[in-house]
Amino acid sequence: MSTLGDLAELVRAPAALSVPGDVVAGAAAAGALGPRTAGLAGASVLLYWAGMAANDWADRRLDAVERPERPIPSGRVSPAAALGLAAGLTAAGLGLAAVTGGRRAAAVAIPLAATIWGYDLAAKNTAAGPAVMAACRGLDVLLGATGGRPVRALPAALTVAAHTVTVTALSRREVAGADTALPLRTLAGTALVAIAAARRPTAPAAVLPVALAGWYAARYGGAQARVAADPSAGRVRAAVGAGITGLPALQGALTARAGAGLLGLAVAAAAPLGRRLARRISPT
Repeated sequence: MSTLGDLAELVRAPAALSVPGDVVAGAAAAGALGPRTAGLAGASVLLYWAGMAANDWADRRLDAVERPERPIPSGRVSPAAALGLAAGLTAAGLGLAAVTGGRRAAAVAIPLAATIWGYDLAAKNTAAGPAVMAACRGLDVLLGATGGRPVRALPAALTVAAHTVTVTALSRREVAGADTALPLRTLAGTALVAIAAARRPTAPAAVLPVALAGWYAARYGGAQARVAADPSAGRVRAAVGAGITGLPALQGALTARAGAGLLGLAVAAAAPLGRRLARRISPT
């Protein structure tokens, strides 16, 4: 019988702190912040956890060789239970999105769920993998924008998607390690992402998105710089973890850039909390 801790490890529970900020940033950019934002953020977390469970189910044979300590190959969670959990969380996420945001939210949540499953079951180990994962995050941002003008959230969605490309590219080298060229490429991408998140020259309070974007760049960029100096598997995993737990700082910058400064700070506050929790349950 699987314990709650086993299931939390299966879905990489602490990594879900990087998810609500997508919806909040999208809602802020689209002028759609309101009571429904919390419900859509909850739906996003459920879909994220579904993707994590489906990922481990799809990778169960590979993990038996490379990560035998994971819940499925270690026998703590059965493959059937993981697949059932993934399906149940997907249904719950879609239902919550529809109840909270109506047809417009469902019209984004359904392709988001399909893209998550498509990544886990088909695209992950292909050249399209990083782009598909980036699409998941971009759609997540647009889910939050469904109550307003989604077109205004496209820059935020593309910024989060670009960040996701860098994390996904690094994650492919978590076991074998990387060459020095990979972290240098992703580091350049991170710099561009931070600049995009901070850029709002007409804002009277532009200092906050700049500060939060700088925090994101320092944390995640520093981890990638360490990979460039020592591209071992352990350093790569640490950089991936920094990319996941540091994402709320980027989301906070995007939220603040849209004019919701205090909410941006609240979103960014999930970054240090995620780092603490990641010491207990790995986000990768």
